[in-house]
Amino acid sequence: MYLGTYYHTVEEKGRISLPVKFRTQLGKKPIMTRGLDGCLFIFSQAEWVDFSQGIEETTITKKTHRDFARLMANEATELEIDAQGRALVPEHLRKLAKLNKNVVFAGSVNRVELWDRAVYHEYAEGLEKKAEDIAESIELPARKVGADDK
Repeated sequence: MYLGTYYHTVEEKGRISLPVKFRTQLGKKPIMTRGLDGCLFIFSQAEWVDFSQGIEETTITKKTHRDFARLMANEATELEIDAQGRALVPEHLRKLAKLNKNVVFAGSVNRVELWDRAVYHEYAEGLEKKAEDIAESIELPARKVGADDK
């Protein structure tokens, strides 16, 4: 599970240094693709397979499903992480997410999101104002704490 927020910079050549905690969880060749809401998504190989299978299970007879599959798969790339924990963010993805020098890595349960810092703070500020309404609008199943959870 990916948790927390980390502030980093993009090097002149477009490389990022992944936070150590995320790097360990993401593995050797994570997948980066366009995200939603102005960010990029980064998945481990296993999480990308799960995500892709979810897309595959949608019906190809619906145009919106085909378009979503194209949006996510056409932009996806396997990241090569060097010995220092750096990876090159392809230029087309940097432009897509409007990444400047200052970026934010945000844990989002099953993926890492990479944001331009200014975009992230603007989005998070709006999200914070709606937090209670969002919480009320979703239904999380009640979960009993068992012996395994202690």
